[in-house]
Amino acid sequence: MHLSRNFLAGKRKYLLGLILLVFTAIMCVAFSMTGSDDFAIARREVLLRRIGDELFLQSGDSTSRVLPVKKIAEDEYQIGFENDLTFQPDSLVNTTQRLLAKDPLTNDYIVNVLNRGDASVAYGFAISGNKKDDIIACKGRKQPKASYMINIKFKPTGINKTRNRYLLGGLPFLAFVGFIFLRLIKPGKSTPGDQNTGVLTLGSVLFDVKNRQLTINGNTIDLTGTETRILRILALSANETIARSRLQKEIWEDEGVIVGRSLDMFISKLRKKLEPDPNINIVVIRSKGYKLEVNS
Repeated sequence: MHLSRNFLAGKRKYLLGLILLVFTAIMCVAFSMTGSDDFAIARREVLLRRIGDELFLQSGDSTSRVLPVKKIAEDEYQIGFENDLTFQPDSLVNTTQRLLAKDPLTNDYIVNVLNRGDASVAYGFAISGNKKDDIIACKGRKQPKASYMINIKFKPTGINKTRNRYLLGGLPFLAFVGFIFLRLIKPGKSTPGDQNTGVLTLGSVLFDVKNRQLTINGNTIDLTGTETRILRILALSANETIARSRLQKEIWEDEGVIVGRSLDMFISKLRKKLEPDPNINIVVIRSKGYKLEVNS
């Protein structure tokens, strides 16, 4: 029993380690793409600045500056302009499609041109990977010169989607492994090996650990503290050999003194107290230790 407990404890530690290892591996795979993600984002921001630059040129302004591109939300960016400009919707749509076609992660996106003063939408369109789902209106109407900013929202895809797939795909596996682990460590029905106090059943003998008593054939027999501790160790591993050194260590080591003959004396006393029940006995296993034999 003692060895089996160590084996089970080792198995639990192994499973816990396996769970942590698998979880770490999934996280590493997912987030190892962060470097590529950063590169893709930087490339996308360059393309967005190109859109702003070409709009200035189409507006006849070759000196004004495109402000730094802002990431205002997840997968949403804002292009700002130093000065006012005008734009032709057809040119804006064509320029945006041409430049963003160079972004391999971009298929679907929505473009809104906002008036900087009140953030109202001056013009907008939506592009889809499926061309028939494109939404483009008012292409022929030139927009007046004003202070604009352009918000472009991308549909999550590419690296972000792949990373999420790794994370979400790994969750069911982790849940399964966790379920197996919890099943192994979940307490079952109460058995002698689960109890530190209370009453242990040894055949027809009731062993009241807390009150240090044996009940045999309706008769109550009192035990000393040391007798109780020895019998409890034997009872928790009934019908298994308990090494003499283990008993001495667990019973007397904390007191700083180990007396070899003391154990034999207490074993002898316990045998006498258990004599009324012929189905339970403490036997000596030569050169090994003792065994509490319980015949049901």
